[in-house]
Amino acid sequence: MAAQGRKNVHGKTGVRFKAAYTPSKNKAMLRNVVSELIVHGQVKVTSGVTKDLVSLADKMVTLGKKGDVAARRQAARVLRNGIADEKGVSALNKLFNEIAPRYASRNGGYTTVYKLGARKGDNAQVTLVRWVD
Repeated sequence: MAAQGRKNVHGKTGVRFKAAYTPSKNKAMLRNVVSELIVHGQVKVTSGVTKDLVSLADKMVTLGKKGDVAARRQAARVLRNGIADEKGVSALNKLFNEIAPRYASRNGGYTTVYKLGARKGDNAQVTLVRWVD
């Protein structure tokens, strides 16, 4: 007989329902990671996140290259305000003032990906995503 009542609790049948990784959680994670990439210049992520991260980072640089108010507002909807470097420069300001001018003459391909191997705990493939020099 199946357990009735509260869900996601331990009982005779174990955990009945596991909290899913929803699209909103995925979007929040990508926003955090792309902000970290902009502020720190490189970030280690699993191989499953890499494709979405590179795509979103390229879109942010394209918005930064436009440089107008509308592009700044679109980028601000994605980037996190609380993530800043040691000097207190936010990810949005760093994108528009430092990163986008560096790639003004380049048409795409702003990031590079290095495979680092398997993570020790869960054997997940880890990659290093960096800006192209």
